[in-house]
Amino acid sequence: MYLLLKFIHLTAAAFFIGGVFFEVMILSRAARQLEAEPRERLSKALGQRARSVMHWVVLALYGAGLGLAWHYRSALAAPFESSFGTLLALKICLALSILGHFMLVVALMRSGRMTPARSRAIHISVLTQMLGILFLAKAMFLLSW
Repeated sequence: MYLLLKFIHLTAAAFFIGGVFFEVMILSRAARQLEAEPRERLSKALGQRARSVMHWVVLALYGAGLGLAWHYRSALAAPFESSFGTLLALKICLALSILGHFMLVVALMRSGRMTPARSRAIHISVLTQMLGILFLAKAMFLLSW
């Protein structure tokens, strides 16, 4: 079961990080070259598709993450007693922050208060936190003090 959870978690993380990276570093820059009307149509079409896919990706990512956290519950019970537990707890905090960003996006979109500037700021914040999670995911097994 652990291997399956790990596979689901890593696959969903790759999809999520890849999607955010593509949007922040490639799509947002390329879309600036389009006229306003085609850019709005592209943004609307991509947004609809992303919402239908990303909900499942996020569900798989966090669901498998919960299963993995349960596997490491002894390290999480006293996170400051080991470097592994400390780094894992920090990774979970970043993951919860990203989940909070995801819920903020949903709320802003439903209320009609999402703006391009807010969207960009949220995406950059999420991408930065994801890079932190990637570092911590490797550091948990390589660093010790």
